[in-house]
Parts: sequence; structure tokens; C-alpha cells
Amino acid sequence: MVARAYTVAFEGIEARLVEVQCALAPGMPGFAIVGLPDKAVSEARERVRAALAALSIALPSKKITINLSPADLPKEGSHFDLPIALALLAAIDILPKEEVEASVAIGELSLDGRLVAVAGALPAAMAAAEEDRSLICPAACGAEAAWVGAVTVHAPASLTEAIRHFTGQSPLPAARPGEVTAAAAARDLRDVKGQEKAKRALEIAAAGRHHLLMVGAPGSGKSMLAARLPGILPPLSPAEALETSMIQSLSGLIREGGISRSRPFCEPHHTASMAAIVGGGRGAKPGEISLAHNGVLFMDEFPEFPRAVLETLRQPIETGEVVVARANAHVRYPCRFLLVAAANPCKCGYLGDASRACARVPACGEDYLGRISGPLMDRFDLRIEVPPVAYADLDLPATGEDSTTVAARVQAARTRQAERFANLPGIRVNAEAEGSVLEQIATPDAEGRAMLSRVAERFGLSARGYHRVLRVARTIADLDGAETVRAPHVAEAVAYRLSLRAGQ
Repeated sequence: MVARAYTVAFEGIEARLVEVQCALAPGMPGFAIVGLPDKAVSEARERVRAALAALSIALPSKKITINLSPADLPKEGSHFDLPIALALLAAIDILPKEEVEASVAIGELSLDGRLVAVAGALPAAMAAAEEDRSLICPAACGAEAAWVGAVTVHAPASLTEAIRHFTGQSPLPAARPGEVTAAAAARDLRDVKGQEKAKRALEIAAAGRHHLLMVGAPGSGKSMLAARLPGILPPLSPAEALETSMIQSLSGLIREGGISRSRPFCEPHHTASMAAIVGGGRGAKPGEISLAHNGVLFMDEFPEFPRAVLETLRQPIETGEVVVARANAHVRYPCRFLLVAAANPCKCGYLGDASRACARVPACGEDYLGRISGPLMDRFDLRIEVPPVAYADLDLPATGEDSTTVAARVQAARTRQAERFANLPGIRVNAEAEGSVLEQIATPDAEGRAMLSRVAERFGLSARGYHRVLRVARTIADLDGAETVRAPHVAEAVAYRLSLRAGQ
């Protein structure tokens, strides 16, 4: 007689159902796990054996075989401990087989029988809901998994509690979702003295999710500006919060089951590897670009990143997803992020200051920014120079609008876009519009079209550059509350495109 339990194996943010089969056969006593397990899964037999011994449950003197089906799917992680233990307990008639088969289980066992938290509770709950089964997970994961309202989640703290639940001695109540974590106090735009053009560029970038490149001398405020971008972005919608939380759950970043409605802000160091940025490594885990999904990816000292890392950003920026291909894994992660890059104008950083610049000016600036390839530079909708702020200006009182005022305009622009694209799946903001949709929503008036034609002829705009100008102009029109794109909107969009005199 074969006893069955169910668990999941992760492929990207998807959780695939895995059937855990347990068979007892006469012969030399042994405990084997088959079905393409990794080292952590293979070691589960020792953890299960010790946990059962701690509960005074003796294993039968038979050959125990655990099969993880489908057998050709790689199984990785310690969350297979609990389903293996449940299948084994059902096989020796301690637990009712029907009850065990009606649930999906994840959890790591300690040697004394306690259940330890594991990553991926949220995707596992989604998979259980699709299969119309309940979910059994450690108590530390219950609040996280309970956010999926379509599934009943039971969260025992130990294997003993799980046994009492399945046998009906002490049924566990359904877990309740954790609290929505409050957003950290956002930094205010009024803290930035001067830099009005950069503030305007931040507003446009936030409204339409347009990628932004800032170039300026050290200390000009590039990092300070980028840190204030989350404060003007609208909160995550429920659908976006779930998407973002699925990736954070796989990475073990959800604390105490709380889901945040604030947008992610990731700022990897320029020494980060390709696997850390794009994803990969052992188990093909999500990288920083996926952790920044629906949020901001800030890359300071942009030219200092390895060339290979920078070039791998090109395809994710265009498609909004990244495919991590490895010898034993081929997974897909979403990565619709807002890229904000900051760079010095040259290696020494003082290209525009004759008293402080190095002897290689201006060649050093061309060499330094030349590390950013033309195709990658072409993907930045907004490019601005951030001049240094004079010391005398730092003593002046704060000027300009605060983050709350700017955030209200951004929210209004995002609302217009949500209404515009309500019937177009896959498009949420202007930066994602293309083809006939872009022509329909962003065709400028006659004066604006004539201006754009002259710019395209004079500066040799690429087709991508031409379309990106239209997208930015549409966002500027949304911020102004205009129904159509007019010449002033096109002029401002072109100014951001040509400000660095880079390849278009």
C-alpha cells in the first residue's frame, strides 16, 4: 500500500505540485529518497528519523522508499521534510491517508520535531489553492501563506501539533494573514536644495515608469534624489503587492507574514556579480532586478558595473522579464522595474571644473561614459545633467514642492493611465505602450509632429528613441491633465532625450 502526501517544487515564482509517495516493503531495513533530490532533500531522512524518534515513534523494520513525483523535476530545499514525514506516518497508519492526501505541506523539521520556517510559503499557498487543497506549513509561515484567501492554511509549530491536527485530537484553527507593514518614513523632495530640473525628471519617471540616467560631479545630489523617488511613487495595487511578495517570499524576505504596499527600492553595489543582479547561482534564485519588480532599481556608479552585467540589462528592460538559464534550471522571473542610474561625468568626477579636473580632460569623460554601450544608453528615456550645488545655496531655506504634492500629481497621472489601459492586458503605464497603441495615445498635434521630425533629422533619432520620446511626451501630457500630446510636451521630452549629447 502506497501512502501519498503533496508538496511543491519551485520553478521561478511558480510552484509545481509534487506527489510524495511512501512505500514499505519487506527486506533489509533502509530509508531511500528518489526522484532527483538535492543534498538538502536527501538529508531529510535523517531529520525525519530523529524527529520521529523524539516523539517515540519507531520506524518499521522494512525497506522505506520515498518517491518524489514527477521524478524528472529537480527537488531543492529543506521544505520537503514535513511532507515526507506525513507520508511516512500515513504509511504506518498513524495518520489517516485521506486527510494527508487532501493537503499540501511544506516545512523543515528540527531534530526535536519542531517546524522551522522555509521560503516560498506564498507561492505554495497559490499552488494549493489551484489544486483545491489546504496548506500545512510551519507556524512562522502561516501569516504569510494566509494572504491567499482561496486556501485554508493550518500552521502547526511542531510535528506533534500536525499529528494531533490530522488525527482530530486537536484541530488547528485557520491561520490569519499578517499585518500590512507600514511604509518607512519617506524622504522629502524639499530636502534637496536646487536641482529643479532633476526633480521634474523624477516626477516624469515616476508617473510613466521611464528609466532615468543622472550624470553629475560627486556630491551633486544624485543619490539623494534617487532615495526620494519612492516617496512620490503610488502605493502598490493589491495585484502588484501579490506579485512583488511572491518574489520576496521565494527569497525569504517577508518578515512575520507582513506584506508591504510600498514599492521596493533596491540599490546593489557596483561590485555585485551577474548572478546577484540578474539572478542565478545555486537554484537559479531571483536577482536584484526581480526583487525590484514594480519598484525602483537604483544603480549608483553605473559605469563601474562590469560590462557583462550592464549588457544583460538590455533584454529585461525591454520585456519586463528575465530568463535564468542554467544546466539544471530554466526559470523565468518578472522584472518590471524603474531603472535609475547615476554616474560621474568622468573617472575623477570633475570634468566640468577646470580647477579640479585631471589632465586627461575631455578624453577621460568620453572613455568613462563610453563604458555604457550605445544600445543600453538608448534605453534611457530621460537623461539629465545634475550640476553641483553652490555652497551658498545650501544655507538658503528649502524651496520647491514637497513629496506629498508631487506624489498627488503622479497618482493622478497613474490613474489616467490605468483607465486608458484598462482593456489592454500587459500594459499598465505609458512606458509599456508600443505599436498601434502608442500611435493611438501619443500622436502629437501638427506642430509637435513637425518639431519631432526636425529633431529626428538633425540628431538622427533611432526608431527606439523616437518611440521613447513619444512615451515621455504622453506622460508629460498626463501630468498636465491634457487629453492630447502638444508641442510643449514634445519639446520637454526631446530636451531630456538630448541633454547629454549621447548617441540617440
